[in-house]
Formats: sequence, C-alpha cells, structure tokens
Amino acid sequence: MNIAIVGTGYVGLVTGACLSEVGINVTCIDIDEKKIENLKNGILPIYEPGLEEIVKRNYTKGRLKFSTDLGSSIQGAEAAFIAVGTPPGEDGSADLKYVLQVAKGIGENMTDYLVVVTKSTVPVGTAEKVRNQLKESLDARGSDLTFDVASNPEFLKEGAAVDDFMKPDRIVVGVESDRSKEIMERLYRPFTLNGHPVIFMDIPSAEMTKYAANAMLATKISFMNDIANLCEIMGADVNSVRNGIGSDPRIGNKFIYPGIGYGGSCFPKDVKALIRTARENGHDMRILEAVENVNEDQKSVMFSKLESHFGDLSGKKFAVWGLSFKPQTDDMREAPSVVIINQILKAGGTVSAYDPVAMEEAKHLHLGDTIHYAQDEYEALDGADALLLITEWAEFRVPDWNRVKGSLNAPVIFDGRNLYNRQKLREAGFTYFGIGVQ
Repeated sequence: MNIAIVGTGYVGLVTGACLSEVGINVTCIDIDEKKIENLKNGILPIYEPGLEEIVKRNYTKGRLKFSTDLGSSIQGAEAAFIAVGTPPGEDGSADLKYVLQVAKGIGENMTDYLVVVTKSTVPVGTAEKVRNQLKESLDARGSDLTFDVASNPEFLKEGAAVDDFMKPDRIVVGVESDRSKEIMERLYRPFTLNGHPVIFMDIPSAEMTKYAANAMLATKISFMNDIANLCEIMGADVNSVRNGIGSDPRIGNKFIYPGIGYGGSCFPKDVKALIRTARENGHDMRILEAVENVNEDQKSVMFSKLESHFGDLSGKKFAVWGLSFKPQTDDMREAPSVVIINQILKAGGTVSAYDPVAMEEAKHLHLGDTIHYAQDEYEALDGADALLLITEWAEFRVPDWNRVKGSLNAPVIFDGRNLYNRQKLREAGFTYFGIGVQ
C-alpha cells in the first residue's frame, strides 16, 4: 500500500515513520529542502524517543522516502495525509492556510482517485473546506477525477509518540463513503490485528473528538491546579487529595497532578481554537474559558512564591531545572518555564538553567542569551539563591542533596511538580515550597 504524507513536523514524521514500520510504503513531503536533505541523512527536526531509529531503519529499507515534490509523490498513492501546522491566530482560531495550500496542490497534481485525509488538528468543518479546495483545483483543470476526504486525528503524547502510535488506545477515523472506509481499514489493519480498535464515524464527529479529548484533559489539569491553590489556603495537602480522588475509577489517577500549568503544542492551542469555534457559532464554552484562565494564572504561581519568600528579587540568582513543557521532549511551546524565567528577569533576577534536550530550542527560539545555560544540573546551582524545579525529568528525581545544599547560597527549593518529599527535605535543612502544600 502506498501513501503520501505532506508535512514532516511532529505529527507527519511520527505518522510516516510508524506506518512504514508496519510495512506500508510512505513518502513524506515538505517544501523545506534542508529539512528533507537532513531527514535523508538521518537528522531529525524534532527530539522524540525511539523515532530516529525507526526513520533510519525504514529509510534504509526503502519503505520510507522523503521528497519536496508533491506532484510525483502522490502518484500511485491511495491516500494523501495533510499533516502541516495549524498555528493559532491572535484570536485563538486555527490558521488553515497551510492545510488549504496542500489541498490546492493535491487537486492540481492528482491523476487518480485519492482519499485526502486531514491528520492536522483542525476545527470542525475543515474537511468541507478541504473538499471545496480540491474541487476548485480540479475544476480549474477541467478534470472530473473523484476523491474522498477523511479525518484521522492524532492522539500522540510528546515524549511517548512512537509507543502511542504503535500501541494506540484507539484510532479515530471520520469517513464519508464505503470506498474511503475500505482504504482506511486496510491502512490500519496491522494495528487491528494486534487488538487496537479503529472507531469509524462521520467526519465532523472525528474532528470534534480530537478537540474534545484535549479539552477534557486540559480541564482535569486546571481543575486540579485550582484545588491545589485552595488546599494551600485551607491547610490541606493536595497530594493526599489527589490520591483520595484518583482511586475513584470514575475519575482515575491520570492528569490530576498539580503543577505550574500545562503547555506544549496541543492543549493551549486546541482549547483556544474550540472556544473560538464555539463563539463563531453563537455558543460560549464557559468551562473551557475558565480552564484557560486558570492555566494562565497557574504559570505565575511559582513567581508569586518567589516574591513572597525573597521580597525584592533584584540581584538574586535562580537555578532552573527543566525548560521543556514536559519531560522527553525539546518542545518549548507555551512552556511555563518561559513565563517564569521572564518574570524573574523582569524583576531584576538572573537565571542559570539546565535541561537535558531543550536548551538549544530555548536559546534559538524562546529565551536567547538572556540566561546562562549550564552544562549539567549541578553547574546550574553554583551560587544560586534557590533551586526551581520546572520540568520533572527522570534525572532530577534523586539528586545528590548534599551537593545541592553545598552549591546553593541558601538551601531553598521551589518544586513546581511536587516531585520531592517535602518532609525529608525540611528535615535535611531545606526550605521547601511545593504546589498545593504548606
């Protein structure tokens, strides 16, 4: 089976590599010639555990190809996936110009029936816009070729995307005809053979499912952060509360860990887009508006704790462990670290930071040379007035506390992920601040 995937970012590259891993012939297409040349040489544009090996293996075997030529790449393909970016506009709406540019290009170059699949996260109704663009391009050619559109949203967690794709909880596919359903069934047959369910539905429902899923998870996070803030006021321990409610199977223990706000490429963008879509259709998403507001406020909670403890931050130095919005990724988009660091710098403080993989991303796209990038977590501590744990990378879980204490000007820790045992640290002489605990 031959397919084409347009876009070699996070979604497109993971999708293409993993489908080639199960024996499908995949051509990944991008207009960025440098990126394509790098991919041919095994140089990936993103950090994702396990992905590099799959890309190299399947490229060597010829099942995974990379090209800048959309026209030749879709010849002989049964399906063409659109996996380009949908960046949020200033009003929160998803920008569909890249999606529609790809649809236009497919319509201008297709020579046989195709299923055109939106893999990008797109608002409800996008498939209809893709259909109209395809038809417009075909009409301009005087062509009567037939096609179908479909929606196949991704549910990948950054840092675990390969595992998520190869062992999915579910595969959601929105189709409009028996022919397109048959092609998508064949495409995902290697996964159904292993017991992973494919859920077919109409296209608008598939588009909505993606947004609803991310909005629900974001809601759980903001709800727990709101509870954590109340716990501090009332003298309760949010960790105990979390254990207490997480044991209820109706609630579950996932996405109820308090912290300093969610970030990344999905939750902030998708929550904003769903709110915007609702408004455009005369409906207010009141719960999601609160979710977004809580999340924005939560990114300032640590800075408020710093001000409460130190007062004037001018001349103070802070060690930051973790820059990426979550472990196992170099993604800095909407990362709480950026908000917190900028607040410290504005208040006259300085920052020395360490992250296992995200420092280049931070330096080139987000923070520049405004901070010091340490060689390791312990160098970041030298002469600092406090340690700020921002991202819960595994290597930060059990540090040498004697070394930490000896490196800091004062043994003060602000734990943004409740990673550490506050009682033991206080017994060891540390001043400890967590989230939702006293």
